[in-house]
Amino acid sequence: MSNKTEQNLAYAFAAESKASARNSVFAVKAEQDGFPQIARLFRAVAEAESVHARRYLRLMRGKIGTTEENLKTAFENEIKANVEEYPALIKTASEDGLEVVKKAFSESRDVEDRHAQLYKKALNDLLSDRIASYYVCQICGYVAEDQTPQRCPVCSAISEKFKQTE
Repeated sequence: MSNKTEQNLAYAFAAESKASARNSVFAVKAEQDGFPQIARLFRAVAEAESVHARRYLRLMRGKIGTTEENLKTAFENEIKANVEEYPALIKTASEDGLEVVKKAFSESRDVEDRHAQLYKKALNDLLSDRIASYYVCQICGYVAEDQTPQRCPVCSAISEKFKQTE
């Protein structure tokens, strides 16, 4: 595969991933605005865009490895986001006086640290038969294991703001 095709796959993966996320948010807004049919359409298209993104990711060389390799990659990506990427984003938002954006970036950074902890634990438990349930804070993205906290440790959202994942 040529380098250009690899770049095109990476571009398409990013674009379809963004479209999926964007349409999911549009669906929530349509639902809030009293347009349930439009919300269903946005959710359906969001899922279709996600199908495209997963397909492109599978076609990209070396992006999907064994489960152990994938856990290590995910762990490293979370650490990189926490240590290298979010500090610069937080600094710029702070310099611009955008406290709401700074707070969003800071909470995301803190959540990335939690994700790294979960990946590290999963790596250690890779061969065990332990089954855990995960609950995602719908405000900041914090992931709780086995039960929801009374309050999110990152954004203080109440336990009802957590959604159990499949």
